[in-house]
Amino acid sequence: MALMTFTSSCLYIGGGIIAYALWKLALILIAPYTSTIRDLPGPPNRSWLFGNLREIFEADGAVLHEAWVEQYGLTIKYKGWLNSDRLYTMDTRALNHILSHSSIYQKPPMARYQLSQLLGKGVLVVEGEQHRQQRRILNPAFGPAQIRELTEIFVAKASQLRDLWTLEIKDGSPKRIDVLDGLTKMTLDVIGLAGFNYDFDALNINGKENELHRAFSVMFHMLQGRGAFEIIPFLQAFFPPLRLLPHERTRRINEAQRVMRRIGMQLVAEKKAEVMNVTKTGINDEEKRLHGRDLLTLLIKANMDTEIPESQRLSDEDVLAQVPTFIVAGHETTSNAMSWCLFALANAPEIQEKLREELWNVPTENPTMDELNALPYLDAVVRETMRVHGPVPGTIRISVQDDVIPLNTPYTDVHGQVHDNIRLKKDTTVFIPILAMNRSKAIWGEDASEFKPERWQSIPEAAQSVPGVWANLMSFLGGPRSCIGYRFSIIEMKALIFSLVRAFEFEPAVPAGQMTKKSAVVQRPLVRSEMDKGAQMPLLIKPHQRT
Repeated sequence: MALMTFTSSCLYIGGGIIAYALWKLALILIAPYTSTIRDLPGPPNRSWLFGNLREIFEADGAVLHEAWVEQYGLTIKYKGWLNSDRLYTMDTRALNHILSHSSIYQKPPMARYQLSQLLGKGVLVVEGEQHRQQRRILNPAFGPAQIRELTEIFVAKASQLRDLWTLEIKDGSPKRIDVLDGLTKMTLDVIGLAGFNYDFDALNINGKENELHRAFSVMFHMLQGRGAFEIIPFLQAFFPPLRLLPHERTRRINEAQRVMRRIGMQLVAEKKAEVMNVTKTGINDEEKRLHGRDLLTLLIKANMDTEIPESQRLSDEDVLAQVPTFIVAGHETTSNAMSWCLFALANAPEIQEKLREELWNVPTENPTMDELNALPYLDAVVRETMRVHGPVPGTIRISVQDDVIPLNTPYTDVHGQVHDNIRLKKDTTVFIPILAMNRSKAIWGEDASEFKPERWQSIPEAAQSVPGVWANLMSFLGGPRSCIGYRFSIIEMKALIFSLVRAFEFEPAVPAGQMTKKSAVVQRPLVRSEMDKGAQMPLLIKPHQRT
């Protein structure tokens, strides 16, 4: 009898899963024929399963997107997973609408599931009221005053990297160094100390092995490469019941998460105890400053503020979720942006020299945030780096309800009809072209793809309509979901450039045409003739001899 009951239960469950899969499949098959953007111009579909996604992945940065816009216009469609239509637009009015209506345009469920596997349910993943609640508590930790306190950490770690490279080139002759490797370790150390006062020691000054570092190495690996095109993880993201199936990728992620959770909960508990102890003992202002400058402590302080109602406070789980969020968001992006910055300077010696002269006019090796921000050419170099080589090429959203998107520039559909808006059905995917917008010739002129810091002396009027939170660029997005840590990233880059460009001269190690970048969560540099070596940014470095 028990066996029959068990068998019946299995049949019911199996039947339910099959019915769910058939229902999802039916929706997929019907969707292209009911899509309200099916008549938009766009490139031909390359694959029923992958659409144009493989092309995008294989292309150099935003080059393919830029070619599509040149051929088909500012507002087009392309194909995503399973023959689905995706909206792609570089119309600034449309992008303003999408980014400012974050309650309508949210991260797709598949992307949220995959990110939550790696990061938990932190501010990068959650939506709606949960996102607003987390953002409200996090905001105080990322203000100018807080970043000012963290600048000495940025400068100290930049100096540490400088000293390591100095040891590698102690004979004075140019040496090929993979700058991405050093910058990746340095930025991980920075976010460890500035984020939650944890020493990853990724630069390996003390020769220690760090289990949290190993766990995050697994996560970073999962965020890169061709994992998005593995069938089992894709099916698990698309059909939730299949997430119960064992898979090597899932096993490795779970193992890394156990380490992160154990250490993360320990950090949260220690920080809460420290905050309570500081509050009770009444230590002096300088000690309070040193105790409370890391982001996690500031987050916990804000969360424990008596003026915040109990219902608006974050749980320990929500606080814990911010730890991997800090690390991923504040680590890979900055190290990749800095690698491309040094590449750009290596290929433009006159710009490098002009920048170096400005940096040497600062009479200290340990500048403050205000001293770094007072350097106009340094600021222009950082802006131009984020414009031409922004580390995140684009992001996607999905409409959670029907909507009408206004346009500045009307489009002509495949039937010759002209439209001044886009009607969007619920569940339509929208691609937000960050890098392509930053390099738009319509905004920045015919030389938009060239690295020219001088262009920031006179910003084009057309750039005023770009919906970015910083510098008339899309690099940190705009609207309610713009990057909360953009000030952190900008000052960290300035500290790195200050220390490294004063100390070294950078030259190309391979011809500029040999360097490429592939679309992923973050664009990492590769050498065309050395693809088997993975991501790298080789440059020739020699000490700068100050005359």
